[in-house]
Amino acid sequence: MDLYAFEDFFREHYPVVRRALILGLGSIERAEDATQEAFVRACVRWPRVREMERPAAWVYVTAVNVAKDEGRRAGRRSPTQPRQPVATLCDETTSVIARLDIADALEVLAPRQRLAVVLRYLASLQNDEVARAMNCSVGTVKSTLHSALKNLRVELEEAKP
Repeated sequence: MDLYAFEDFFREHYPVVRRALILGLGSIERAEDATQEAFVRACVRWPRVREMERPAAWVYVTAVNVAKDEGRRAGRRSPTQPRQPVATLCDETTSVIARLDIADALEVLAPRQRLAVVLRYLASLQNDEVARAMNCSVGTVKSTLHSALKNLRVELEEAKP
């Protein structure tokens, strides 16, 4: 097992995956738990994961599935239902204004739409990877993204001074 390569991978991708999941799941605690578990699984399977074309995409998909499984075990209705406003969840890695605009806009989306947007556009997953993470078809992802982007356009237009 090439631990140094995994450590480099972890250092590069952990903060980005965590940030995306915070926005997508709407909960710091759930995002951290899911991200940590996904990276543990990646470490255990590192010889196979590092050979994948996009190992970070595998981590995103795994983390979303971990969050969904945990949500089911906890008896929650929706694995993406926020427990606190998304605007309070971002960290200091992006400009304050842009971060709040994005977070505020994402708050108006339904949990499923928010997760799809975050995975597709902030995490840069392909539609088929988003579909695997969300356990749905690629067509459903496209439809969900279309509706979400329409809602975001309306929200951002209304927010203009």
